[in-house]
Amino acid sequence: MNSISSFPITHKWPAQHPDRLQLYSLPTPNGVKVSIMLEETGLAYEAHRVDFATNDQFSPEFLSLSPNNKIPAILDPNGPDNKPLALFESGAILVYLANKTGQFLPADIAARYETLQWLMFQMGGVGPMFGQLGFFHKFAGKEYEDKRPRDRYVAESARLLGVLDRHLKGRDWIMGKEYTIADIAIFPWIRNLIGFYEAGELVEFERFKQVRRVLDIFVARPAVKRGLLIPEAR
Repeated sequence: MNSISSFPITHKWPAQHPDRLQLYSLPTPNGVKVSIMLEETGLAYEAHRVDFATNDQFSPEFLSLSPNNKIPAILDPNGPDNKPLALFESGAILVYLANKTGQFLPADIAARYETLQWLMFQMGGVGPMFGQLGFFHKFAGKEYEDKRPRDRYVAESARLLGVLDRHLKGRDWIMGKEYTIADIAIFPWIRNLIGFYEAGELVEFERFKQVRRVLDIFVARPAVKRGLLIPEAR
């Protein structure tokens, strides 16, 4: 294990356990992907809260690790070749942790790429569309008299839910019997859409019986329950 003390981010968020993987995050849909993954894998880690209320995400220390000023980010003291590795972007972190632990990403090459395609489905579709819907429905966008932007994201979010609903018919998880990083990436966003964003009625979520079925199983997992609350509020 190599020292991580040379990384500027550790000056703002000192590591109490420098031998553990360091997580810099917040319990948002993107943030909890990684905390859930860490809880599921059993990797030892230390969580640090990046507080948006105080603009932590724009601090020089955080930007030194995550130049796109987005959470989550990680610093692994035990990276490849036993050297520290810093990573941002939740999808990349999920793939890295899956490879590091040999968990939640199929070893079979074909199934591996099928899993990655659903991860990209979330990164390129579900996350951006649900996020825009949340903006126009719950946040500043709700003041706009013109509802066409909101309705555009309502329609696209419903379409994406329909894609998932058809795919999940007869399946336990996105990849069938096997629980993978695709599920860990997708279902926190669905939970957020109908929970925090309060957009269930807008997208007529109850139409999507298969999505609801698997979401309920997902949020009942002990590791998911823990990961949804990490990092804890100060």
